[in-house]
Parts: sequence; structure tokens; C-alpha cells
Amino acid sequence: MRHALLSTACFMFGVLGASAPASAQEFSELGRGFTPDRASQVDISGALRLRGELLHNLDLDHGLTPSGLPLYPVPLADPEGQLLSHSDMRLRTDVSAYAPNGTVRVNMRVDIIDNLTLGSTPLGTPISTTTQDAPSGSVFRLKRAWGEALTPFGVIAAGRMGNTWGLGMAANGGDCLDCDSGDAADRIAFVTSRRNHFVAVAYDIGWVGETAPRRAGARVVDIERSDNVSTFTAAILRQRDQLALERRAAADKVTFDYGLVYSYRRQKNDVPVTYVPTTEPVDIDAQQVIARDYRASLVDAWVRLSGPSMRIEAEAALVRAYIGEASLIPGVRFDAPLTSLQYGFALETEFGDPNSRFTAGVDMGAASGDAAYGFGAYPGAGAGVGEPGDLEGAQINPPYDTALDNFTFHPDYRVDQILFREIIGTVTDAIYLRPHMRWDVLRATPGKLTLRLAANASRSVFASSTPGGKTPLGVELDPSLDYINRDGLNIGVDYAVLFPLAGLDNVRDDLPAKPAQLARLRLRYAF
Repeated sequence: MRHALLSTACFMFGVLGASAPASAQEFSELGRGFTPDRASQVDISGALRLRGELLHNLDLDHGLTPSGLPLYPVPLADPEGQLLSHSDMRLRTDVSAYAPNGTVRVNMRVDIIDNLTLGSTPLGTPISTTTQDAPSGSVFRLKRAWGEALTPFGVIAAGRMGNTWGLGMAANGGDCLDCDSGDAADRIAFVTSRRNHFVAVAYDIGWVGETAPRRAGARVVDIERSDNVSTFTAAILRQRDQLALERRAAADKVTFDYGLVYSYRRQKNDVPVTYVPTTEPVDIDAQQVIARDYRASLVDAWVRLSGPSMRIEAEAALVRAYIGEASLIPGVRFDAPLTSLQYGFALETEFGDPNSRFTAGVDMGAASGDAAYGFGAYPGAGAGVGEPGDLEGAQINPPYDTALDNFTFHPDYRVDQILFREIIGTVTDAIYLRPHMRWDVLRATPGKLTLRLAANASRSVFASSTPGGKTPLGVELDPSLDYINRDGLNIGVDYAVLFPLAGLDNVRDDLPAKPAQLARLRLRYAF
């Protein structure tokens, strides 16, 4: 049930990510690259990313929560140990194939290996291994595949495409260098331009439930249409592309861009046995159908004010949802509808000429909370209600607690390195303030060396959500150093230290939370 409402936040917030190259996500990219009478062409781009991390004391020396879990995994051989490590790699390829005449294009994103842990596929025993085998299962992960056609009336797009809106606070296609996931939608969309605005409508198929094979066996058929989850989206957007912004800034002009999206999601019936684990096989028949009556709506607004020496960008979202029957067990009824009212807000600012060596700004954001114990970021299917002092826990307990009100930022919208990214998992039930600066330490023809400094102060909305029963969460310092080469090499070093506050203490065992540290090396080879 929690997953059903979280899906609303993940799938409904975005609108049409159907943009030009397979990696593009913004409306301003629509139609770019379409040139009538051009010959057939295939564009290929991508990057190999490698990361190595050292994580020190991310459990904050907190001890176990009332649920018997640490705040963060601890070393297996020594639960009192402090240091963990990890390294992984990803090879991403984006392909756009143009048909003759240049008005039809097919886009595809394939991650040939995706977040593969280095050293995780050895051959032989730990002592004898000298090589790594291919990962089990398919090494290729098809993330997106969709087509676009330029017509006299607009762009028609259909297939599995990236899903991004605004800042990426709620819907995020995961295109950033350090992103780990990303949203995709099975969608048919139409986008047109009217009076310098993009107007878009889309229909998404989010869930089809149980299927049955057809006679020939090569295809299946959906055997219960009423359990399908579908989403209708409409959006209007005024957005200039990066080149237009640079030209206007060079002319000392201020640019105001904005967008508004509305989404409505619906599921009439549900068959929980198709996704809820069971101890024994269950026959799927009419007795397994539950009248779910799920519906949710979202309004998300985005604005950006930019000029020669400043950028102010914000996104705000409001979600309302209703589930008439929350039970996952056929024949068992709660007769207590679930409701949800969630809001999220993010603001980014940057002052100074983006072409200068130095810029600075202040970001801030807020995600609505819920008074239930634990943050409710990732409680998991069937998770129980948390206890005072737990980091995680279900935010609903039907038929007693029937309101789920904590908004969850997309995990690829990063505001820090430790607290929200690693320990909690995302921004939810919290408010944060983030001053930051950028300094190009070195500029040369081959590339540049950039230092970034950021601090993040945060608190929870509800004290009951925190392990310490207090609202202050922590202050984090996040410096990073990046070298970007014109030929596609990017070397980055991140460091972070979190100074936890009373909200992360272990009150039951009288253990104050202690600082945590993180160091990360990033390598990217782009083509």
C-alpha cells in the first residue's frame, strides 16, 4: 500500500520526457535535430563511469534502533568497526537513429553494465581467483526505447521514455553524472508549440497486472483490464534552451521561464497476489480481485529567472490521493479509506556570471512529513509500524492511521552526500538550507579545475520521525574538486563530514550521535 502511494510521487510528477537525443529530458529539446531532406544517420554517445568510496561511521555510533537495526550497515566481522568501502562502474550508451528525410527518429538508452560492483563476479575461490566473470543474467539493460515523428501539427512520441520535470525534485530521468536510477514511462505523447509555449498531453501505462499467453506463445494478453494503472498528464511550458539563455544573457536580458503540469492517476481494482510475496502458490482467479478505488492527482509548478549574473529556479508540487480499500488480503476489508496530502518545494539560486571564475548561492527545500514514527522514505512492502527511536517505519496503519502525508524527493535529486543521500535515502519529512559556492581554480585550453564548497543544515518536520525524538538533524560540509577535460575526461573527488544533532541521538541507550565522513573518487570517460 505504501508502494502504491509512493508510485504516485515517482510516476505522476513528470510529464513528457520525449526529447531529441536519447539522453535529453527537457521540452526545449523537442524537435532538435530534425532536418528535412537529410540522409539517414545514427548518433551514438555515452560514458563509462567508475566510482570508489570510503564511508566512515555512517551509523553515527548510534547503536541499534528499537527495531534492532543500525542506522546504516556496519562491518560484518566487527559491528563496532567504523570503515566501509565500495566501488562500481556503469557503461551507458545513448543512440538516436534518423530515418531518411529527417522527420522520424528512434531513440534508445542501453546501460551495458549498470552500477556493477567491482570485484563482485570473481571466478574461483577468494584466494585463487585471477579474473572476473560476466555478471549473471543479462548484462544489457534497456532503459529507454521510443520513437518521435515531426508532423505539421507537433511531435508525436511513443514508447518507453525518460521522465523529467523541472528541477528533477519529483520526477527525474537520472541523466546527471552521479545519478543512480532515473524514471521512465511507457507513454504516448503529443507535444506542440503555441504562442511560444509548449503544450503537451500524454497517456501512461503504469501497470497491467496479470497476463496470459496467447496460442502461439510469442505474446500475452492482459486478463484483467480493471487492475491497470493509467495516468493522464497535461502540461504547458515556456522554456528557452541553453543557447538562447546564453544569447539573452550576453545582451543583458533577464529571462523568465515557467511551466505547469497536472497529472491524474487511476486504478479501479487490484490483484495483490501478483506482487505481494506469499508462502505458497495461489491460484489467480476472481476471488483474488480487490476493489481498490485508487485515484491521485498532482499539480507541479516550475519557474526560472535567469540573467547575466544570476539564476533563481524553483519547483513546488502538491499531491492528493485516495484509496478506497487498503487491504492486501482478499476477503478482508478495512472499510477505512486512505488519504494523502503531500507537498514538496525546492529552490536553487546562483549569483555571479556563469562564465566567471566564482559563483555562489543558497538553496533550500522542504518535504511534508507524517507524525508516524520513522521517516518513511523506504519502508518496503509489508513493513510494520515504527517505534519511537526508529529511523524507518510505515507511515500508515489501517484502519487506525489512514493518512500518508510525507512527500519524498526523487533520490537522484541530491542536496548532500551523507545524511539524505546515504542514511535516510532521500529528502522526506524535512527542511534544509544549503549555501554553496563554485571557484574555477585553474583554467587552461585542455580543461579546467573546479572547487565546489557546500554546507547543509537540516531539521525534520515532525520530531516523532527522528531516532532522537528532536527536530534538529545535522550540519554537513560537502567540498568537491573536479577536473573536466575537453576531450571527455572527468575526474572528481568528493569529501563530506556530517555533524549530527539531537534528532539522530540514541535516547533509549543515552548514546549521542557522532560525526560521519565520506570520501569518493569519480572517473568518467565520455564519448
